[in-house]
Amino acid sequence: MAVGRRRWVIEALIDIVLLTLLATVGIGIVVIRNLLAVTMLSGIYSLIVAVLFVLMDAVDVALTEAAVGAGIMVILMLGTIALTTREERVHGTGHNLLAFVVVLITGAALIYATLDMPGFGDPEAPAHTHLSPRFTQDSPEEIGIPNMVTSVLASYRGIDTLGEVIVIFAAAVGVLLVLGGGAVRRRRPPTDADDPAGEGRR
Repeated sequence: MAVGRRRWVIEALIDIVLLTLLATVGIGIVVIRNLLAVTMLSGIYSLIVAVLFVLMDAVDVALTEAAVGAGIMVILMLGTIALTTREERVHGTGHNLLAFVVVLITGAALIYATLDMPGFGDPEAPAHTHLSPRFTQDSPEEIGIPNMVTSVLASYRGIDTLGEVIVIFAAAVGVLLVLGGGAVRRRRPPTDADDPAGEGRR
């Protein structure tokens, strides 16, 4: 009993430290104006989130977060910075009170919605009493795939997975459009080498 409590305390301390780092990095991303530093902090943020997913036994989600958030996203952002500028341009716009109120209402609604959620690790939660037995026991016969994760993602949550793929594809297209625009080309005045016959001056 004492060993289990000690382990719980250690895990709680690790979670608190990681969440504190997560909040600190998030504040840094908002405050810092250097886009290169923001890109590096975004990669650190994704790695911390991946560690939290590992602690919650969601290793597959952690691998995805590390690959996409700390890998591909950082590379794309660095490519974008190489084509634009490293410093964020600050516009002198006033604070939008309506947007602040909307954010507060949305955040309060999300927090209120979490009150109906079952306790973390509750064995009597609906996900453990209904969904888990169905997926673990019946999915090999219903879907014909021995891997339970694959059957859930490809069949039970097929529409949701399709939506995620569409979102990722749209994001990739947007990034390619931004990167494909190229850097702003500086125009130089024409010289005699460009127009040897002098036709442009006639």
